[in-house]
Amino acid sequence: MEDVNTSDKTVFNDVDSVPETFNGEKPSCEEAFTDQRNITEYRCDICSKTFFSEHELFTHTEIHKVKVFRCEVCGKAFVSNSKLTRHNLVHTGEKSYCCEICGKCFASNGDLNRHRRIHMGSKSFQCLICEKSFVSNSDLTSHNRIHAGGKTFHCEVCGKSFNYNSKLVIHRRIHTGEKPYHCEICGKSFVGNNYLTSHRRIHNEEKLFHCQICERSFTKNSNLVTHIRSHTGEKPFRCEICEKSFVSNTKLMTHKRAHTGEKSFHCVICGKSFVNNSNLTRHKIIHTGEKPFHCETCGKSFNYNSNFVVHKRIHTGEKPYHCKVCGKAFIDNSYLISHKRIHNREKLFHCDICEKSFSNNSNLVIHKRSHTGEKPYHCEVCGKSYMNNSHLVTHIRSHTGEKPYSCEVCGKSFITNSHLTRHKQIHTERKPLNRETPEMVLQM
Repeated sequence: MEDVNTSDKTVFNDVDSVPETFNGEKPSCEEAFTDQRNITEYRCDICSKTFFSEHELFTHTEIHKVKVFRCEVCGKAFVSNSKLTRHNLVHTGEKSYCCEICGKCFASNGDLNRHRRIHMGSKSFQCLICEKSFVSNSDLTSHNRIHAGGKTFHCEVCGKSFNYNSKLVIHRRIHTGEKPYHCEICGKSFVGNNYLTSHRRIHNEEKLFHCQICERSFTKNSNLVTHIRSHTGEKPFRCEICEKSFVSNTKLMTHKRAHTGEKSFHCVICGKSFVNNSNLTRHKIIHTGEKPFHCETCGKSFNYNSNFVVHKRIHTGEKPYHCKVCGKAFIDNSYLISHKRIHNREKLFHCDICEKSFSNNSNLVIHKRSHTGEKPYHCEVCGKSYMNNSHLVTHIRSHTGEKPYSCEVCGKSFITNSHLTRHKQIHTERKPLNRETPEMVLQM
């Protein structure tokens, strides 16, 4: 929606055209009052809901109007044909208004004008409470709800609350499984159009947001903001129960469920439950077997792009995560975190059968299978089973003859990276430790 200049009172003359409601009255935009925080608020005289701006109240009155214009694609209804026409662009993907600076395109001229303010650095909408500034009035309105503390839209399934009804609508799809937005390239579906937009950048290899510290790039600015905290060490989201801190609010919310035991996301195939939707999505791939990300070097496929990115570092030799204590480098931050526990002698994960301890939970899970005898990973060729997937992957190469790890000195290839590492000692003249027999000791 385009910004409205609320200083121009003629903008709101359309209120007279609002149809009469159930009580025979027309919505009023004139009732204003100042609350205990000395903040002027505007109240709807039909439903008594309050707003921070006259424009926001006027926008709200739309819900009291009759919605006679219905979308033939998704069934959503609108109060005017112009709003329906704009909505149809969501389905067609048409974006006719393009930024002359960066080339980004938008569905409406209003969206383009708001975007231009990013390049201009113009933030003309200021919060009266904390004086923070924003590029659009809608962003300021969203920000004001932080001070009000109001989340008036509640999910009846899990109880989660939201500032906007639109966010609640998207959230409900997590429970229903509805994903109306489809990628025309790979067919993947999403609960919201913004997720589809971010996903398309994977195919276009478009990463517009760059980290100035390590030059890593991201498809979304929110991911960049969270990533930068890995460099600064900032963890602004703290758990009030155990005081553990996190780089993002989503990770804090997931962590809190460890205290409550809440698992609201259920797999419809096997019934297993999870603390968040991302874990459920990751789990579902076990049933589908989908692996859309393929390594061009060794042919290995992955369920997720994040795993694929880490894997490629095996071939490139890139290890961007360094231990400040001993200088050892790792291809992934999770490996660095586990490594740090060696210096701290920290082993947080304990086996309740033999009391053996581990520095990460995945090793504990694999260890427990040595007690239960569980081997959930099966070879489809010979039927042999393994306790973890990495052993199965190595075993399968004995059938395929695949040797993806090659020595850059002599060209010899190996089925595992550990075998390659041992082989490299031949070229560096670092021979393995000589194990002397008792007879050799006596001869000396």
